[in-house]
Formats: sequence, structure tokens, C-alpha cells
Amino acid sequence: MSELFGTDGIRGVANEYPITPEVALRIGRAVARVLRAQNKGRHKVVIGKDTRVSGYMLETALTSGLVSEGARVLLTGPVPTPAVAHLTKSMACDAGIMLTASHNPYADNGIKIFGPDGYKLNDALENEVEKIILNESHPELKEVRLGKAFRINDATGRYIEFAKSSIGDKNLKGLKVVVDCAHGAGYFVGPLIFEELGAEVIELGTSPDGYNINEGVGSLHPEEAARLVKEHQADLGICLDGDADRVIFVDGNGNIVSGDRVLCLCAKALKAQGKLRGDTLVTTVMSNLGLRDALAADDIALEQTQVGDRHVLERMRDGGFSFGGENSGHLIFSDFATTGDGIVSALMVLSVIKESGIPLAQLADCMTEYPAELVALAVKEKPPLESVPEIRAAMDAAESALGKNGRILVRYSGTEKKLRILVEAKDGTLAKHHCDAITSAAANTIT
Repeated sequence: MSELFGTDGIRGVANEYPITPEVALRIGRAVARVLRAQNKGRHKVVIGKDTRVSGYMLETALTSGLVSEGARVLLTGPVPTPAVAHLTKSMACDAGIMLTASHNPYADNGIKIFGPDGYKLNDALENEVEKIILNESHPELKEVRLGKAFRINDATGRYIEFAKSSIGDKNLKGLKVVVDCAHGAGYFVGPLIFEELGAEVIELGTSPDGYNINEGVGSLHPEEAARLVKEHQADLGICLDGDADRVIFVDGNGNIVSGDRVLCLCAKALKAQGKLRGDTLVTTVMSNLGLRDALAADDIALEQTQVGDRHVLERMRDGGFSFGGENSGHLIFSDFATTGDGIVSALMVLSVIKESGIPLAQLADCMTEYPAELVALAVKEKPPLESVPEIRAAMDAAESALGKNGRILVRYSGTEKKLRILVEAKDGTLAKHHCDAITSAAANTIT
């Protein structure tokens, strides 16, 4: 198991291990050494960040580590995570690094690394980087020609044009949208992209101060955007997270639209356009069973992976599929992006609304969600569930009773001492009964 890298890079509280300037410097040196081992010669690395105040500290340390090993560093300043992924590939960089903790509070930060193809670094390369970081001896290299760091003044402009190109020659004239940027990485480019395409924009969360990222705004807190949608009679609200790689929508009635409903409407629209490769949508196991039923009505297959957009993207690449995502708001249109992109996703949804003339509320009424019960139970230890007879018996009883009309998902949290229990069923009473039974069995044995 990786000591530093999680499912989405390295993350933690800024100025506490491992998110310290000392570790960041070692990460920079490690990335440069792994690149040099793969391909001799000078290497180029692009570094972006969100708006957290700790980004200055980490950016400087990473840059020092990279240039000390001869790498050339391109600094973008605050840009969305998908912008770094795009720039890494479009500027022929050997790697890209994004400093962000996504939707977490400002005190956290993280480090995401992309390969030259714009995709997140694979496990094998992450392991190589981690070995060097954790090797305290860290042998010095002789005769290394030092690198330099440069500021890319047109980084935002490059990403703006890339994002707009995702909808071709279409425009958004006649649409009024609330754009909530969470005081994060999309604060500048977000509103500008929608305005340049002709939409009337009401801005929210576009005044970052280094400390207010995700504070009461953005994808985790869409309530203020919902209020503004109703107040301004907007067509919809677009709520980005701190690094703008995911999005939550608010319809014209001020209702928050679930990520599964957005996945559903996009999959159906792509199928109708002949652009849904394999007639398949890829999601995680957290998607509601109602999504499966709604897609089946249009002969669209549903493939599910472990939790995490990284797993979704891996399955998409393996199967050659063009669309996937998570209920949390990560949408991946692989014909246009190598990672989740909240702004591109919003443009796709807006183009469907514009072309069809159908409001988001009606488009999102494309599925019926199964009632669900979700419990997070604090536990003392994490024994294999199969080794606890009481829990296994309760799970078996639920699976037998629900059959194809429901499902259970019982798993330990990857970051906390908690057991997460999810039960879905067409019959909400049945879902609650079996969720209570599994919770009770767990409470009596492992809490």
C-alpha cells in the first residue's frame, strides 16, 4: 500500500507531513529523476495551482527540487486541474503537477501528477517517485546542469480556447447562468468562458483571498447558487469545486440536480448523436440503481468501477468508451479531456439545452432514483467482513431479499475508521429494514 499517494495524488494538511516544503522539494527532485531515467536529456514540467495560500509555499519548493535536477519548469499560476492536464500534453511537457486539495477546506492542499499524455500518473511511476521521496539517503547527482523556471503568461488563454473548442462552433446566446467558482481555480476562466460564448453570467465565488476556497460556495454548497438562480430567473446554476474538475448543477427552479441524473441525460444525448462509443456509460458503484434502469430503456449498458474518477477513467481507456463519471460531479468526456473537467462538462450540458430547447429540469427527469439508506458507522478495527458471521448473515439476508430490485454496498472507509453501509431498493421500507439490520450487526461486533 502506498505511504504517500492516495487515489488522487498526495493530500493532507498544509505545513504538516507530507504536505511540507521539505517533502515538496523531494517530490520535485524525485519527479525529475524518474523522468531522466525514462528519457535522457532536458525535461519540461508544468506546475499549476488553485487559490489556497499554501500554494505559494509548495510551488516554490517543487520548483526548487525540479530545477536542481535540471528540469525546465513552466508556472501557470491559478488554473483548473484540467488546464494543467491539457497544457502538459499540448506543450509537449514530460509531466504536469497540480497543487490542490479539490473540495477540501483551505488548510489542506495536495499534489497531483500527470504524465506526458495528460493522464494522471500510473501506479508504477507513482511507486518509483515515492521510492525516491522516501529514500532518506537520496544520493546526490554530479554534473547536473541546473534548470530554470518560467511564468507562462498565456496559460489561461490556452485553456479558455481549448474548453470552448469542446462544443465546436456552437454558442450559448440566450442562456442566463449562475457560475459559482468556489473562490477556487476556476474563478477567472470560468465566467469568462461562458461570457465569451454568449451566455449572460451571474458570478458567485470569484473573489479568492487564499483562505475562502470552498467556504459556503461551490459544488459542496450549491444553496447560494440555487438562490441566485431563482432571484435572477436564470436557466441554471453551475457550481464548480476548488480545482474546477467537477461540477454540480442547479435547474431553473432552484433544485439541485444529482450527478446521476446529469450522467443519464448526457449519456442519452450522446447516444442520440451517435457519439457514445460502445453504447456504454462508465460510473462507480456509488451510482443509484435507477440509473441502470433508465439507461437500459435506451439500450445503453452501464459499467461500474471502484469509487474514484481514476478507476472510471482506467475502465474507459481499457474499453474504448467515450463517457463516464461519478455521482459526485466528475464527468469525463474522453473525446475532449484526459480528466474530469467541470467547465467542459457544463458546456456539454448547456449545448444540449440550447440545441434541444428543453430546460435542465425536464432533461434531468430522465430516471427514477431508488430510495437509499446510507450509514457511516465508527469502528474500532477493520476485520474482513467475511470473518464476522453476524455481518455476513445480515448482508446475505439483504441480498436474497432484494434480488435485482435492490443492492447493498458495505465497505470500510479508506481514510477513516468507519464502515460505510449503503442499501438501495425500489421499496424504501425494505431498504431501511436491511440497512438497520446490517448496521445493528456491525454495531454489536466491531464498534
